[in-house]
Amino acid sequence: MSVSNPTLITFVIYIAAMVLIGFMAYRSTNNLSDYILGGRSLGSVVTALSAGASDMSGWLLMGLPGAIYMSGLSESWIAIGLIVGAYLNWLFVAGRLRVQTEHNGDALTLPDYFSSRFEDKSGLLRIISAVVILVFFTIYCASGIVAGARLFESTFGMSYETALWAGAAATIAYTFVGGFLAVSWTDTVQATLMIFALILTPIIVLLATGGIDTTFLAIEAQDPSNFDMLKNTTFIGVISLMGWGLGYFGQPHILARFMAADSVKSIAKARRISMTWMILCLGGTVAVGFFGIAYFSANPALALPVTENHERVFIELAKILFNPWVAGVLLSAILAAVMSTLSCQLLVCSSALTEDFYKTFLRKTASQAELVWVGRAMVLLVALIAIALAANPNNRVLGLVSYAWAGFGAAFGPVVLISVIWKNMTRNGALAGILVGAITVIVWKHFELLGLYEIIPGFIFASLAIYIVSKMSAPTSGMLQRFAAAEKDFRLNQ
Repeated sequence: MSVSNPTLITFVIYIAAMVLIGFMAYRSTNNLSDYILGGRSLGSVVTALSAGASDMSGWLLMGLPGAIYMSGLSESWIAIGLIVGAYLNWLFVAGRLRVQTEHNGDALTLPDYFSSRFEDKSGLLRIISAVVILVFFTIYCASGIVAGARLFESTFGMSYETALWAGAAATIAYTFVGGFLAVSWTDTVQATLMIFALILTPIIVLLATGGIDTTFLAIEAQDPSNFDMLKNTTFIGVISLMGWGLGYFGQPHILARFMAADSVKSIAKARRISMTWMILCLGGTVAVGFFGIAYFSANPALALPVTENHERVFIELAKILFNPWVAGVLLSAILAAVMSTLSCQLLVCSSALTEDFYKTFLRKTASQAELVWVGRAMVLLVALIAIALAANPNNRVLGLVSYAWAGFGAAFGPVVLISVIWKNMTRNGALAGILVGAITVIVWKHFELLGLYEIIPGFIFASLAIYIVSKMSAPTSGMLQRFAAAEKDFRLNQ
């Protein structure tokens, strides 16, 4: 293996620490609520950092820096859109979803919440939303496994096939054992590691290229249009990149963090912590890709790995510029980003299979211990399917993420957002929203219409479908009473 021992040792220590946290969480996991939502016990700091880390997957340190490195600042519209979308999600959805899920049958999953909120006795809403979760999240999990495989492949000189299993194994282990608490506690550690890496690395790259003025001159010399925010883009292009922000309203792994907060009162503080963390991380990510242009133009002999795959820009800078021990810590940050998101996604898929299929339709009398073990078995099942999907070494991380992100954003985003702010939304409106959103994304992606990111038409059409279909019937008195009680609870405690 072409790797120095310090980097390998750092990785092993980091992975061992994450698995140890998994076993610590195992001791606090007594029932399905603990395994799926940690018993709704997360404080504001863990809620904030866990929401951030579960959101920012391998694309934060691989996909986005690679896009900036290739195209310059015009790719940073994604970061701007994400910051706006995340803030609005914290502001309008987080607190309300926390109380709405509690008032609607103490729901543990999104399909569970939809089913209770809209009094769906048929089970159709639960089944369709659980199927959407399984389809798009399995693709999303595959993106995390690809990112982990790329990291192990380039750091340790492994074959892609070996790296695939090595990258996934540790995440599967601690998610399997510790469930939601393990995922949330490890997310907090991982978020800290990610922000350390994304503040330190661009500073060192700047110093290596001679400071800000020299770096900017080198970037301009390489291609003056690197500074142009509108380079090679159009109005539709900018809207498409900004449209990523719409996805936040429908991401089950992020929404689960809101549902698991210990109280609504924790949400405001969590929002401030999470948004500060996010802005610093995204700023650092853009800087890594942008300053990397200057570094590799000045050192063309070192640029081959990045030329072959631009998503390796952060990995190569860390390996070249840092002491092997520090490089090991920085590269662990990529593993942290991958593991934090992958673990959340595995758990949400497991929750959908266990709570929304197994418990609801197959074994209504199953014991809590049985449900926890079924949940663990489902983690393994989804992980194996995702590994199979990730087996193609030509996969690109950002491409896989963008499709899954759009799927959730359009199918669930309007349903979640409207369900917590509009009392007159109905069960048929929710069904129409999920189906129209998901189908629009699939069709729009297939035909690549107008060059517009599929989340935007998906979100718009789903919202219209919810409004129009909900107007055709009225909510029941029970739905209105629960909505009013939850809204009152939210306003009293925020």
